[in-house]
Amino acid sequence: MIPIRVEETGVEPVSVAEMRGHLRLSSDETAEDALIARLIPAARAAVEAATRRLLRSARFRVVLAAWPQLGLLPLPLSPLVAVLRAGRVDAGGTLVAIEPGPIRIGPDPWEAPCLLFGPDLPPLGAASALVEVSAGCGGEGPSVPEPLVQALRLTVADWFENRGDAGRECAPRPLPPEAAGLAAACRRMRL
Repeated sequence: MIPIRVEETGVEPVSVAEMRGHLRLSSDETAEDALIARLIPAARAAVEAATRRLLRSARFRVVLAAWPQLGLLPLPLSPLVAVLRAGRVDAGGTLVAIEPGPIRIGPDPWEAPCLLFGPDLPPLGAASALVEVSAGCGGEGPSVPEPLVQALRLTVADWFENRGDAGRECAPRPLPPEAAGLAAACRRMRL
């Protein structure tokens, strides 16, 4: 079971205007704005991968062939914010809504994001279960921790200053060491 990103619902943790200030670009230097706007989501994705945390809120869909046996479904979506809807999908693809009340977020949505399933859910039979959740910082979720915002700023600045240098156009750029250190301090651990 892999959560499917359905929709980005939040805004980037750092704006182009904020990055222009961080890069010390004057107000009349707008030629680089398009590049900065492309670097921000790429750097956010790199920081998210390094920390296993979502820095921008989004809606995700989870499809299950059966209800979890122990009533617990760990998810790789930190922080987990809300259960938006649930339903049964029959063989013909028809979705029948289920009251999401028996499906709730576990006690620690930041470090151990999971869904808890109550015993009073309808049997699935040959149908599948569909659960949509909201996850990520910003929006209705928690604020992005300042160390991760700074890691994002440092990554954008590094990639902005070192674009195209040393023939690395095709190789993915790692997080700069300072950003990697900040990201490591906020990384969600896995067992």
